[in-house]
Amino acid sequence: MYDHFAAALGVRLTPSEAPVLTALLERAGDDRSVVGVAKTFWGTSRPYVGKEGAPTCEAKTAHLTGNPDYPSGHSAHGEHVAMILAEVAPERADALYARGREYAESRWICGSHTVSATEAGLQAGAVIYAAEHRSPAFRLDLEMARAEVAAVLARANAK
Repeated sequence: MYDHFAAALGVRLTPSEAPVLTALLERAGDDRSVVGVAKTFWGTSRPYVGKEGAPTCEAKTAHLTGNPDYPSGHSAHGEHVAMILAEVAPERADALYARGREYAESRWICGSHTVSATEAGLQAGAVIYAAEHRSPAFRLDLEMARAEVAAVLARANAK
């Protein structure tokens, strides 16, 4: 998870450097489970199903093919994690938001999802993030994670 956002954040975090943020992001992943419920409800096939010659950037495994297209869980993940990281490292927000969108858009560029599934995933990530903000515990964790990340960034910038 940290590898995907390291360049945008300006540092590659580790779980040992940022245990509060790591736990927060793991719980956020649980919150995204609603995307799987939506996938099951809609049951939309991936765009390459039934099109043997359709190019994709990843193997067309039985697991991937059996996992519905809409909405894109990877897109929800990209948007959601970018929004959390942008809040804990606001000075890197522009780069983090751009990376979240790039991560999401890679799903349709690579042929694993349709554009509408990618857009729905982006919306899902943003809605989940907004809902989390209603939780005082979530907001407290963000504050503690902000302090963790600020310390890591300060050490990285001092080098």
